[in-house]
Amino acid sequence: MRAALRLSVIVVVVSLLSGACSSGGSGIHLAAKDLSVQAKTRTPDAQKALIYVYRNETMGHPTRMEVSLDDRIAGKTGAKTFFMFEVEPGRHEITSEAENTDKLVVNAAAGKTYFVWQEVKMGGWYARSRLHLVDEPQGRAGVAECELLQTRF
Repeated sequence: MRAALRLSVIVVVVSLLSGACSSGGSGIHLAAKDLSVQAKTRTPDAQKALIYVYRNETMGHPTRMEVSLDDRIAGKTGAKTFFMFEVEPGRHEITSEAENTDKLVVNAAAGKTYFVWQEVKMGGWYARSRLHLVDEPQGRAGVAECELLQTRF
């Protein structure tokens, strides 16, 4: 009985680790290269705001982390990727799903650009995530290292 339990635990752990390291079906969908280049220097329309969510670290490279904007799933990030959202002014909630769930509220003003760094942290079984609102110089530098992701909406 004890050996069967150990074997079951090993199978579960190996399954989790192989799923985290898998690139097939990873949920990562890069936008066209020219769109990525344009997105990195975009400025918002006068009546809208831009929110970038970027992950410029290589730590946890194979780990995919789901990102949502206002409870709508945008997709999953991987190392060196970013999302760009054009939003109406007002309150917007960004959620990052990993071993944990982290949320950040951005109160967007028309004509402004916001940068959210999705930090990867060590977790117990899987990587953890932490969202940080960063200033424009840090955000632009981080986004410059990354490739644009397509959103699901």
